[in-house]
Amino acid sequence: MPIRKVLIVDDSKTELVHLGGILRNAGFEVDTAQDADEAQNKLGQSKPDLVLMDVVMPGTNGFQLTRAITRDPRYADVSIILCTSKDQETDRVWGMRQGARDYIVKPVRPEDLLSKIQALG
Repeated sequence: MPIRKVLIVDDSKTELVHLGGILRNAGFEVDTAQDADEAQNKLGQSKPDLVLMDVVMPGTNGFQLTRAITRDPRYADVSIILCTSKDQETDRVWGMRQGARDYIVKPVRPEDLLSKIQALG
C-alpha cells in the first residue's frame, strides 16, 4: 500500500515545520501533533499511512507511544519511523523492539527520509 498520508509527532514546532515541508514538497498529505495525546486524537480522527515519531517528548515519550500504536489492532497497518536526536545503537534497537519500522537520526536530510518512506511503501 503506497504511503500518502503522514502524521508527524514532535514537540518542536521547528521540526514540525521542517519535516512537514519536506513531506509536502514530495507530495504527501501531512498532519502534525505536538504530544502523545494530540497524536492519539489525530489517529482516531483520520488514520495515516505513516507516523513520523519523535522520541524525546514531555509526558508519554515516542517509544511508549510507538508501542501503544503498534499493539492496537486498529492501527496494525500504520507504519512508524522514529525520528530522533537519540543516535545510540541501543536506542535504535529499543525503538525497533517497540514496533517501529525504521529509525532516522536528526538532523534529517530530505533524501534520507524520502528513501526510508519509499522503502516502506
